[in-house]
Amino acid sequence: MFKDYKYTCTERFLKYVQVDTQSDPDSKSYPSTEKQKDLGRILAAELLEMGIKNAHMDDFGYVYGTLESNTEKNVPVICFCSHMDTSPDCSGKNVKPIMHNNYDGGSIELPGDKNEVLTPGVHAALKSQIGNDIITSDGTTLLGADNKAGVAEIMDAMNYLLKHPDIKHGTIKILFTPDEEVGRGVDKLDMKKLGAQYGYTMDGDVAGCIEDETFSADSVLVRINGVITHPGSAYGKMENAIKITGDILANLPKDSLSPETTKDKEGFIHPVAVSGGAERTEIRFIIRDFITAGLAEKENTLKGIIEKALSSYKDSSYDFIVEESYRNMKEVLDTVPFVTEYAIEAIKRAGLKPVHKRVRGGTDGSRLSFMGLPSPNVFAGEHGIHSKQEWVSVQDMQKAVETIVHLCMVWEEKA
Repeated sequence: MFKDYKYTCTERFLKYVQVDTQSDPDSKSYPSTEKQKDLGRILAAELLEMGIKNAHMDDFGYVYGTLESNTEKNVPVICFCSHMDTSPDCSGKNVKPIMHNNYDGGSIELPGDKNEVLTPGVHAALKSQIGNDIITSDGTTLLGADNKAGVAEIMDAMNYLLKHPDIKHGTIKILFTPDEEVGRGVDKLDMKKLGAQYGYTMDGDVAGCIEDETFSADSVLVRINGVITHPGSAYGKMENAIKITGDILANLPKDSLSPETTKDKEGFIHPVAVSGGAERTEIRFIIRDFITAGLAEKENTLKGIIEKALSSYKDSSYDFIVEESYRNMKEVLDTVPFVTEYAIEAIKRAGLKPVHKRVRGGTDGSRLSFMGLPSPNVFAGEHGIHSKQEWVSVQDMQKAVETIVHLCMVWEEKA
């Protein structure tokens, strides 16, 4: 079926990663950085040129498009979604992508920084890539495969369907989002305009993987209110918020309930930022659990640690502010199991072995699922994300394109 097709995903990907789209968690604007729209404009223009007549970018940086149905069947409207922004954890400016053809199974030294070396010992997925073509950055920035690989794959899949009108499919919605990396990827999404019933985010790693389970997540702001006086007359009066904060952090579990000591379905309490002074400090935590009820348990554990630390400071107090981040999409996807099953069938048709995984994190699909668009996560081929050692293989991206096309066909056949 794809034997004579000239894939466009690699060419598109190499172009997209050179557009700086890093998002900013401290920004109050939407999108958090205007430069994300630079890629949005490129994508909207390419979709129009391709033949997606209603493609456009809105004021918030979302790119929408519709591939119209070409079948007489009443097929549910499905959406393919990827995010355009790259992580704030590592620079995305002046990305210089490098192609390593016919990978031989050894180490890959990145020329921009000799200290950055990809090895199969660290990147186990490289072991299955021998003979494939690996794309990395030059080692001075991240690559942007998270999630511009997914963007390029969706673009190529739409290109394929437009060039092969004999392939029957229902209405396909295209969605590219900003600010996924800072947790705001669907904050301003117009669900009515999108008009889809089911969706797939293309944002996974290993070729063949399908993920229908994520963490449930809360964020917690802890504010410590100490007692401040002039240090020269502080005897018996001052209660230093910085020291109280130190006690709290020192009493967090060291062999459990942290990202570095948990795996599989274990959740955690994770301090991510501390600020303030002697009178008042703020500690920001993220709380994660695959079972939503487990979030409250972990938050109560954290309260207990705080109250124990404060027991030695009679006049100090704390505020504990919980904000919901996202919930485990499995709670929704279990009610519509065919959405995941169709993806598994498409992966098989693309010649891959399905790898059923859970995400120790979240995706746009987590929130989309609870907004009425059940959306499991399908592989895009990205590895080593948020780092200078990020990489993707050309062949994995092409298999993702094939999977998208087969998925459109499966939905039409099942209608």
